[in-house]
Amino acid sequence: MRIQISHDTIYQYANPPAGVIQILRMTPRNHDGQYVSAWRIDISADCRVDAQEDSFGNLTHTFSVEGPVSELNVHVEGEVDTDDMHGLVRGAIERFPPALFLRETPLTAPDPAIRDFATAAKASAKADTLSILHALLTAVHAELTFDVDPTHAATTAQESFAIKRGVCQDLTHIFIACARSIGIPARYVSGYFFRNDGVVEQNAGHAWAEAFIEGLGWVGFDAANKISTTDAHLRVAIGLDYLSAAPIRGTRYGGGDEALTVRVHVDQAMRQVQG
Repeated sequence: MRIQISHDTIYQYANPPAGVIQILRMTPRNHDGQYVSAWRIDISADCRVDAQEDSFGNLTHTFSVEGPVSELNVHVEGEVDTDDMHGLVRGAIERFPPALFLRETPLTAPDPAIRDFATAAKASAKADTLSILHALLTAVHAELTFDVDPTHAATTAQESFAIKRGVCQDLTHIFIACARSIGIPARYVSGYFFRNDGVVEQNAGHAWAEAFIEGLGWVGFDAANKISTTDAHLRVAIGLDYLSAAPIRGTRYGGGDEALTVRVHVDQAMRQVQG
């Protein structure tokens, strides 16, 4: 399918800061099953945008704005053609061996409750890694209620697992924590998800996990939807957790509180037929 994206991130400052610096991981790459037809980033302020790659191979864009800044809008839009790879990730840039993604981070460190949960899911499945991961996917989806209210960007896997609630970011962190605790490399993926229920206006992007299976490679698991990734998933950035794959991270100099508004439009575009 061809997925069409429009993503606005709007900052409004009660007391304008003297300057703002942002790093964006909002540009997808081509790989098997994903081809970027068109993509662009627009910044409302007059500034230079520098394109680079981070250590994971994600495309990044960095900019700084000298203030005072009362409002800042980061607008991203584009179209990407996707094919269903049945969860398999092929042809993507791989900078590190899979073992790196066994590393715990503050957001994904398991506690005894998560370790016991992962061990129980493993025991309920067949011995092969793929079956274990599907059992874990089902267990995480069943255990947690999707809820946008009780968590935030810095919520840890332990915190969201304790209250049994969270958003896609939280379910992904828990899935990763569980997989790593039983010796399976897993990583965080940020991107977009095309919903087939007619809902195209969303208040954020999407997140899921990829786990490494010997003989298959990296495979995508979407705990929020209890599915392996399909052509409805548009993959943008990877990392050890949310912080290393977040669409936008940055800082500001001075100023007071900020108000953040995020508008995401994910729709299916019509492919043009050459005649």
